[in-house]
Amino acid sequence: MKQSMFSDRDGPGISWGRMLAYTALACLAVLALSRAGLVTWQLGRVEAAGGSRLVFIFLQGLRFDVVTLGLLLGPPAILSPVFATSRRLAGGWIRFLRVYCLLVLAIVVFLEAATPSFVNEFDVKPDRRFVEYLIYPKEVFGMLISAYGLQLLLATALVAGAVYVLNRALGRQVAPGERLPLWRAALLVPLLAVISVAAVRSTLDHRPVNASTVVFSTDPLANQLPLNSTYTVLYALYEMTGEEEDFSYRTVTLERAVAAVRDEMRIPQDDFTAGADSTRHRQTATTPRDRPLNLVIVLEESLGAEFVGSLGGLPLTPELDSLRDDGIWFENLYATGTRSVRGIEAVVSGFPPTSARSVVKLPRSQTDFFTIAFLLGSKGYNTSFIYAGEPQFDNMARFLANNGFQQIIGRHDFIGEVFEGDWGVSDEDLFRLADRFFRQQPPDRPFFSLLFTASNHSPWDYPADRIDPYNSPAATRENAVKYADYALGEFIRAAAAGPYWDDTVFLVIADHCSRTYGAELVPVEHFRIPGLILGESVQPERIDRVVSQIDMLPTLLSLIGISSEHPAIGIDQTRRDLAGFPGRAVMQYGSSQAYMEGERVAILQKGLPARQFVYRSSALSAVADDPAFLAKAEALANWPWLAYLNHTYR
Repeated sequence: MKQSMFSDRDGPGISWGRMLAYTALACLAVLALSRAGLVTWQLGRVEAAGGSRLVFIFLQGLRFDVVTLGLLLGPPAILSPVFATSRRLAGGWIRFLRVYCLLVLAIVVFLEAATPSFVNEFDVKPDRRFVEYLIYPKEVFGMLISAYGLQLLLATALVAGAVYVLNRALGRQVAPGERLPLWRAALLVPLLAVISVAAVRSTLDHRPVNASTVVFSTDPLANQLPLNSTYTVLYALYEMTGEEEDFSYRTVTLERAVAAVRDEMRIPQDDFTAGADSTRHRQTATTPRDRPLNLVIVLEESLGAEFVGSLGGLPLTPELDSLRDDGIWFENLYATGTRSVRGIEAVVSGFPPTSARSVVKLPRSQTDFFTIAFLLGSKGYNTSFIYAGEPQFDNMARFLANNGFQQIIGRHDFIGEVFEGDWGVSDEDLFRLADRFFRQQPPDRPFFSLLFTASNHSPWDYPADRIDPYNSPAATRENAVKYADYALGEFIRAAAAGPYWDDTVFLVIADHCSRTYGAELVPVEHFRIPGLILGESVQPERIDRVVSQIDMLPTLLSLIGISSEHPAIGIDQTRRDLAGFPGRAVMQYGSSQAYMEGERVAILQKGLPARQFVYRSSALSAVADDPAFLAKAEALANWPWLAYLNHTYR
């Protein structure tokens, strides 16, 4: 009986060749249907980006689906002829291959089913955030069940249905018959290897295709429509593994980057106290104190300007709005990124972002990395981090404890809390514990504390009967914001009545906006956040210039009366020599970065030339490039990574 080179045996069983072919066809069908649904859903965005690109999206989509299948099915295809040369090995291999093929289809279906919810939250397809969230199953699956229960149930049903259909198509499992001759396997293995590599590379160019291949507009989501979600997740994993060796917008030396950063700090060159590779400098407090003041930073989860009435947003923050005339209010303050660790990185360390992970999570910054807690601890302060959730989330506890925070207080340290949700205790529980903690601090020793809230987070659960809901049902983003504002107001009133109020400066600031999305390369309007500095000694002021989160650290040092040496590059907003300065901010959006100076904006993308825009009326408009401005933006964008790699930010 003659055997086909793709067959394990003649008869009713399924050959390894047909098993892989059926799996590939099933995956291609799922991916095509998913892409059609996403394009239909986002048709307005597609048309705005270039409606004639529909054919491009689907043809490139098929191309990248083949790339994905080459990655997933290529290795078992190459190995199959080897196992088929032995009847004893082939039996186990065919059973393993069946399970593997079903698992591949399950993953593909699940990721496509999860894509709409992820797009709705982050305005991009599943990326590194999807991977990072899986590290914390307790919080994430609690959130999924509470906020996305129906979607999760639907995804599970789709996965089960797809696996059932493919399993039926594969037929019953049988042991292979005649073994494959060695000479035939020797021909098949290199042939299948060439086919697999060709499928993955998908080009004869020097470099294989990648996510940049399908960039056709300034809308990040539209650019991702040709990519399936399995590919975007695998690509995110690939970037995460090599991010320390493969990062830059342009090749810039450390000395040139440091020179550009020093120039942007707008301080005399004589103030710098280290070599040409460092930003370490002297900062003299603009408000000297006989006794340094306490400092409390309230980092509000996901409180974007779109929810703040006094910033033109929804009327959801009456407490915060009522306080803006009592302190230093920032009209044009911008977050550096879209994740909480970015907010911590910027506010606590004054460190700008890169397209790699935040330094809160990177290995080289886990010790001897500059933070305001490290500086204040060296000045005799008691330093603490008080979080409503699990401090180990996103590696926060490790980074903070190793870099100057003497006490870490988290979810399990709360006793008799009013309310506990999926992400931690309620904001009012957090603030009550903090108020008690501050009242117990020794009066002869100043303290610094970072408070990080959690109530304004999906699935938007908070204590009942605290607010008049803005909309229905109760568990909405808007109502969670309103509750967070209520809890903040209660805390400020309690603090004002406490013994520490007169000796303390408070910063209330968001970590990032609730959702960062849009058709622009960097949606600048979705980085704008509220910021307010309060305290008995704080003179009310309204600052209109562009301000970044990284400016908070030197500003706070001045207000509490601390003169010191440090490497933070932010600009002290209490300086009186800034009149006429338009301000500047940096914003990281995926692998893109925006550098904004007044109305001028430079957009940097990996592997692409920098582009210049003007930002007016909440929109970016392309303008003629100013080479000097773009060169400065590139140098500033590269400096954080170089400083991290060379360990100069300490």
